Amino acid sequence: MKKLFILSLLALLLLPIVAQDRQYNMYGVMFYNLENLFDTINNNGTYDREFSPDGARQWNHEKYWQKQHNMAYAIAQITTPGTPDGPAIIGVSEIENKSVLDDLVRQPEIKARRYQVVHHDGPDRRGVDVGLLYNPRLFKVLNVTNQRLKIESRPDFRTRDQLCVTGMLAGEKVSVLVNHWPSRLGGQEASSYLREAAADMARRTIDSLLRDDPNQGIIFMGDLNDDPQDRSCAEALKAKRDIDDVDENNDLYNPWWKILDKGIGTLAYRGGWNLFDQIIFNGYFTKYHEGKDKPRLTYLRAEVLNRDFLKTREGDRQGYPMRTYSGGVFLNGYSDHFPTIIYLVKEVK
Repeated sequence: MKKLFILSLLALLLLPIVAQDRQYNMYGVMFYNLENLFDTINNNGTYDREFSPDGARQWNHEKYWQKQHNMAYAIAQITTPGTPDGPAIIGVSEIENKSVLDDLVRQPEIKARRYQVVHHDGPDRRGVDVGLLYNPRLFKVLNVTNQRLKIESRPDFRTRDQLCVTGMLAGEKVSVLVNHWPSRLGGQEASSYLREAAADMARRTIDSLLRDDPNQGIIFMGDLNDDPQDRSCAEALKAKRDIDDVDENNDLYNPWWKILDKGIGTLAYRGGWNLFDQIIFNGYFTKYHEGKDKPRLTYLRAEVLNRDFLKTREGDRQGYPMRTYSGGVFLNGYSDHFPTIIYLVKEVK
């Protein structure tokens, strides 16, 4: 009897979700800053020595594989009844190279999902890049491009390239842009022009994609080092706070603005929350948001994945993301950022 109950429950989880006498397939699109997922080999001189066995963090194989296990475990926990196999697409940042992502998708916690990796070596001085993991049963890659940010006043400036992956999700064309914008080093206001320049470049890429094919979905994600209301997001990227203001495919909606207004963020500093880890999308996904009919991919909801196991449990950082290191001490945590996710649904015909 117990075995029959388990089999029945498993079958239920694999069915499309049912609402209002309609059936929908659900797809999760997630972003996660993996906080310094480095291998143990120093191949980048000064910037990489910190994450080597002889470096300040004494980054060895044991710590590396524990970090991999923790990241895979965190990803494995992100399931719902409508997404039993986890997110279809996962954008990541702060990863050193393709090999660390190859190691990640082979971890036993998520190996069965058969995630594939998209990665490109960028020019960042610390050697960190962005990347994309995707479930090939749900997302089919058509094209991959990368954009490099150049600052005229600072010809030696080097940051992460912006990754764009175009593919088919639920039979629909979707372009996914993964970003990690310049940090706030030197102060938020003093460095704002760098993130505004990154936003300008991303906006040009989005506009170019929509000129090429106006009838496609655009999903922009990343660690933006700015909040939704900051100039880079609100003015340069032109991501809107209210879904009712999103009328056309080239309009962008930012659901995280109102979430941050509620005091919910992805990283904390001196008692205050920021929401740098955003997933923003165009009007393609909002057209059927209010109605019962959802004949194409439609935005359902957004969530900061601030699960209890990802939180620091004690001390003055209680409730903050439980990071890998703090004050030079290995905590065996996850990341200094919580992941974020949006859910899309499409009616089953």
